[in-house]
Amino acid sequence: MEKLLLVDGSNLLFQMFYGMPARILNTQGKPIQGTLGFVGALLKMIRMVQPTHVAVLFDGECHNGRTDLDENYKANREDLSQMDEEDTPFSQLPDVYRALEHMGIRYAETTICETDDWMAAFCRCYGETAKIVIASQDSDFFQLISENVTVLRYRGDSSVLCDVQYIQEKLGVAPGLYADFKALTGDTADNIRGADKVGPKTAAWLIREFGCLTSIIDRAEEITKPSIRASIQKNAERLRKNYKLIRLTGEAEIPFDVENLAYQYDGITTTQVLRNTGLRM
Repeated sequence: MEKLLLVDGSNLLFQMFYGMPARILNTQGKPIQGTLGFVGALLKMIRMVQPTHVAVLFDGECHNGRTDLDENYKANREDLSQMDEEDTPFSQLPDVYRALEHMGIRYAETTICETDDWMAAFCRCYGETAKIVIASQDSDFFQLISENVTVLRYRGDSSVLCDVQYIQEKLGVAPGLYADFKALTGDTADNIRGADKVGPKTAAWLIREFGCLTSIIDRAEEITKPSIRASIQKNAERLRKNYKLIRLTGEAEIPFDVENLAYQYDGITTTQVLRNTGLRM
């Protein structure tokens, strides 16, 4: 069975750019810490996963349809346009693209959706016929986990490969109900506010008792804890909207067919990639 590694490129670049202990300059005095970390992490992930196919997907500067549903969606994110370009991860994006081209790895930027939507579409198209590993720190991808889909949370030697059992043991819900769970608790990273008095343990309890979010709302009068019952009833409309913001339907059009993503690791190192793309340290 083919194994497809899908890398959340923007997530990885931000992780590496801000995760490095200091700015690193190459021999021309150009900052390359984000590119260096990105290439090094990507090669480690490839050696770890041993994929037959690889794609790296980036969020482009395009309209986000979810803000039409809620103008506060991701409104808490720092406005990088107000910073000097050299101080942002985007300044090193062209170098990352050159490195990927040299490595023979296909990449794309979104134009009408979010990277999350592309990931979900790949899972919808190929999740029954291929093993898929999504590399990202974004927990929204937990909802895509299945028998053939896992999420790699890369942290070097402390990396975790999240599967169905991991989600059930960590959160107390099945991956297929993660969007329901997150709608209840909210997501501070995306500026989504959940129901008052409903944390992860309470959300898991509600799902075990009543099932999906719709059932929880429709049967709210059966909730035995008065404060939780009142919170669900009061915030019902917001919870429904949260679910729409978080749920990944897989309906987006994918940028590549899987047969165009074939990749075989040839042993290339981070140093070789940087040297061959004119970014030598």
